[in-house]
Amino acid sequence: MKLHAHKVSTTSRPVLLFIKDNKIDCEFVEVDLMTGEHMKPPFTDMNPSKQVPVLQDGDFVLTESSSILKYLAEKTGSPTYPKDLKARARVNEAMDWLNTGFYREYGYHLIYPQVFPNHERTPDVAQQATLEWGRSQCDHWLGVLDQHWLGKGNAYLCGNEKTVADYMGAEFTDAGCLIGANYNKYPNVKRWMDSMKSLPAWSEVNDVAYGFAESLKGKPFVTIQ
Repeated sequence: MKLHAHKVSTTSRPVLLFIKDNKIDCEFVEVDLMTGEHMKPPFTDMNPSKQVPVLQDGDFVLTESSSILKYLAEKTGSPTYPKDLKARARVNEAMDWLNTGFYREYGYHLIYPQVFPNHERTPDVAQQATLEWGRSQCDHWLGVLDQHWLGKGNAYLCGNEKTVADYMGAEFTDAGCLIGANYNKYPNVKRWMDSMKSLPAWSEVNDVAYGFAESLKGKPFVTIQ
């Protein structure tokens, strides 16, 4: 198997972390987003959406971080994607929740417009309105994450056992490092993130993203405090 990905990519890192944490035999193939490698063949022959990650398992090609996580867990018999119908449905629910309202507002309306020039809105008034909207909506979504998903004594998103939803959720949440976010207002989120960051592979998977975050320090971001 091969994973075509980039370590700065928020959607690549959940899969990379899962692979490393579960010692899955899968070759990492870097797709250089900074030079636009994802925008042209041969990458676009695999994924015309021009996005990472992409999993290649023989002649089977799979896109989308959520789908890849579920596929790898199923293929390796990992308990992180439970067989029980209701338990699995809860994991699917959490991953759909993360992939829609949470990531849309947190990533595309708060973080990315401030970090990546191709996501910046013009004119300035549009940029400011986007960030104000994103900031206010993130209060809601982080509150739901803190009180609903993690606020019932849960060690993890779907109970007391780690699932593929936690790999996705922790990396999505940690994208806030790019704008200097902290989660002191959300103690359950902070507790959960501290737990996920204790995984042995966390530092290795996130070192490039943290280096990028370090290069952004000192910029006046609209952020989570």
